[in-house]
Amino acid sequence: MTTPDPRRWLILPVILSATFMASFDFNVVNVAAPSLQEDLHAGQAALELVIGGYAFAYAAGLVTGGRLGDIFGYRNMFLIGMGTFTLASLLCGIAQTPGQLVVARLLQGITAAAMAPQGISLIQAVFDQSERPKALSWLGVMYGLGGVAGQVLGGLLIAGDLFGWAWRPIFLVNVPVGVIALVFAARLLPRGRAEKRPKLDPVGVVGISLALGLALAPLIIGRTEGWPLWAWISLVASVPVMALTLVYEGGLSRKGGQPLLDLSLFRSRTFSVGLVINVAFMATFSSFMFSTTLLLQSGLGLSAREAGLAFGPFAVLSMLSSIYGRPFIAKYKNKALAFGSGVVGLGMLALALETQSLGADLSIGYVMGPLCLVGLGFGFVLPSLIGTVLAGVRPHQMGIASGVLTTTQQFSGATGIAALGAVYFTTLGSGHGLTDYAHASRSVLWITFGLCAVLVALFALLPRLTADRTAPQGAGAADRPAAKSAA
Repeated sequence: MTTPDPRRWLILPVILSATFMASFDFNVVNVAAPSLQEDLHAGQAALELVIGGYAFAYAAGLVTGGRLGDIFGYRNMFLIGMGTFTLASLLCGIAQTPGQLVVARLLQGITAAAMAPQGISLIQAVFDQSERPKALSWLGVMYGLGGVAGQVLGGLLIAGDLFGWAWRPIFLVNVPVGVIALVFAARLLPRGRAEKRPKLDPVGVVGISLALGLALAPLIIGRTEGWPLWAWISLVASVPVMALTLVYEGGLSRKGGQPLLDLSLFRSRTFSVGLVINVAFMATFSSFMFSTTLLLQSGLGLSAREAGLAFGPFAVLSMLSSIYGRPFIAKYKNKALAFGSGVVGLGMLALALETQSLGADLSIGYVMGPLCLVGLGFGFVLPSLIGTVLAGVRPHQMGIASGVLTTTQQFSGATGIAALGAVYFTTLGSGHGLTDYAHASRSVLWITFGLCAVLVALFALLPRLTADRTAPQGAGAADRPAAKSAA
């Protein structure tokens, strides 16, 4: 076990800045959607690509980004990723057409995938085993806070119309933040890389990225294009492409090679069940935020600033429950996480019932109560998801595991928006009144409420966690984390 870096608590905010920025830019375009439509004349397909394209590129590149960190060093990849992400944000901010913005958003997602996976590996390097759960929980806090800030701060920036730039400041704000983060990262982040320098596995990179792309592209734009033949072919083709890639990865591992995706990770029940929990949770979170934003702005007629401020109590409660819920989770473990998921579900159920009973009489006052309840539950659960999944991972697998985890989170978030967004817009049809938007929101809320019920059941399947760390009690050596020896 190595001695913890004495600057580790100064390093942590630098790491968290990447997590916050990646999450912020995933969510901020939700509240900017009406402004984008008006200023750039973006159609529904382009709008969904601006929103979902970032998530697709981010999800498709995360596993590769994690492996590149193992090869070239986590510090180097963090600096490269942060620098190129800042540049991509500038390109988003100066885009003049929907096509330019879509391309810039794809680049933004790819560069975010280069910087974000390094965070978990850097935490493993600079913190000792007793401190890692706390540091990892802050990653979860920043992920959730970045998502909520995308709604709140994004709304304020758009409403402020700084310099007459309309929606552009939501991307341009990343430029000074990114420059500052680069300066501190260059000064503070430790040098080094994994003890055993792995190979890249280009077949795995192409196969996994292609399978994800084939699955997500039709989900994003298939409905707006009327579900043409190519969309169905793409969706179906993603299954054999992924299956063949996994067969290749398994064969490469048996031959003593270094596959991009280490299938032995899934032998841990903690890791496998934890990934399923993340799929359900992130799909719920992303689709709820997307549909609720549309309800507030298009249904209730709130401005971007008013909609952003409406998420203010959500943000505060989410932050407070993220910070002060740790002792409760440490004491009651999986039961506490199941309880938090139940609180989220109750908030969604309450809002679904309100949209059904009130219809055209729905007002912001009625929405705020359920929204606060959802924020309280989300903040309670989200910070613990990372540590829960990684509890069963060996140290030498941490880079790949973090890439798989973050890929799963982002892809499920994008899929949630695409799939439940299709449900939303299909239910909405040609309607434009509050009753129509309430009905469309209700269709999504019932589905997300069902996902919350699944979450409560899934937490019961996880091995029982110890009170002082995220490793499962009674796990074998393969399921216990240990200190990582190099950055």
